[in-house]
Amino acid sequence: MSLNDVLIGQFRKAFMLSDFQSALVQFSFYISYFVLGIPAGMIIKRFSYKWSIQLGLFLYLIGCCLFFPAAHFATYQIFFVALFVVAAGLVFIETAADTYCTLLGPPGRGTHRLNFASAFQPIGAILGSSMGAYLIFKDGDLSREQLSAMPAAQAWQHQLGMIHATLEPYIYILGVLLVVMIAIGVTRYPACKGRDQQRSHELDTTGALKRLFANKRFVLGILTQFLYVGAQVGVWSFIIRLSMRLGHINERQASVYLIASFCAFFIGKLVANFFMRHARPARVLFVYSLLCIVALGYAVMVHDFTAVYAAILVSGLLGPCWPTIYGLTVDELGHDRAYGGSILVMSISGGGILPLLQGYISDATGGNMQLAYIVPMGCFVVIAMFAAYCMKSGDETAEHVVFDATL
Repeated sequence: MSLNDVLIGQFRKAFMLSDFQSALVQFSFYISYFVLGIPAGMIIKRFSYKWSIQLGLFLYLIGCCLFFPAAHFATYQIFFVALFVVAAGLVFIETAADTYCTLLGPPGRGTHRLNFASAFQPIGAILGSSMGAYLIFKDGDLSREQLSAMPAAQAWQHQLGMIHATLEPYIYILGVLLVVMIAIGVTRYPACKGRDQQRSHELDTTGALKRLFANKRFVLGILTQFLYVGAQVGVWSFIIRLSMRLGHINERQASVYLIASFCAFFIGKLVANFFMRHARPARVLFVYSLLCIVALGYAVMVHDFTAVYAAILVSGLLGPCWPTIYGLTVDELGHDRAYGGSILVMSISGGGILPLLQGYISDATGGNMQLAYIVPMGCFVVIAMFAAYCMKSGDETAEHVVFDATL
């Protein structure tokens, strides 16, 4: 996912796109979560968590391979297909792995386990963004202004070089995927089943959906997760653009601030996990959401480079959000947990919708990327309201979980 933020900057220049058009990178990626969320839940219900994770890794590998014909034909739309397939793999991985994590351990501690597991996510984000920034952005790359001033044929040769540079990180990713697929394939995993083991294998999709959407907390959780992912992706997608605009620097120099955002995200995860051990998850989410609103308000209203530091601070405050919202939403779902998890993963599609709105605001205001950050600020207002609702209704439940020997 972190490579998408680098791709936005590269494609914007290589294909001479507006901010709205460059945000279509995120749309083509995250819309896959909406399309495949329910099918992923059905497959998990029919087979197993481990099998679904392996299927996701395979789709991820196929999507990475599609980058090569996309670069060969130098067509922006073909990259959309590749990104969609990559995200399709992640739909299966996240739906299975996140739900599995909430089941695998003592009852009533699923949210805490998911927060701990997700603490390692920023390490991958740091490595991915660093690899992308230094393999994709080149010191000799020309600016949009320089390309616009050149003859079209000559400019296109430079643009082709930028397009082909996007392939370099995916060569390494393919190697890592193969190793991970083999490691998971030869490892035995415990199988988790809910209260009613027989019913857990039935494909009662219609009944499950009726029960889920009659659950007020679950519905609010879907909306909150949709807005959270949109806010997170929006903060990261345009931090390179924000840094370039306020600091008058190029893409490679600005990518340092993207990497700094993921470092802040990692530190924030560790701090959030500490607070999770001493406070109710919903309360931690509420406080963090308020702090995000303040930091984003600063990023919108203060017109100097400190606004970039405020955006980086927001990254440090994202630590408890995704896993806490996820855990608070699925804790009470019982044998509908697999379907609930798949619908929650569908809400990740917010990462494809809200950045488009940010891009549109930036384009409509003459490239005012600061004003566009009002979109994630509004999202955190709703997130704080969800946290307050969970605090009022009680944010921790216990569910009996049975562990089988192998999976």
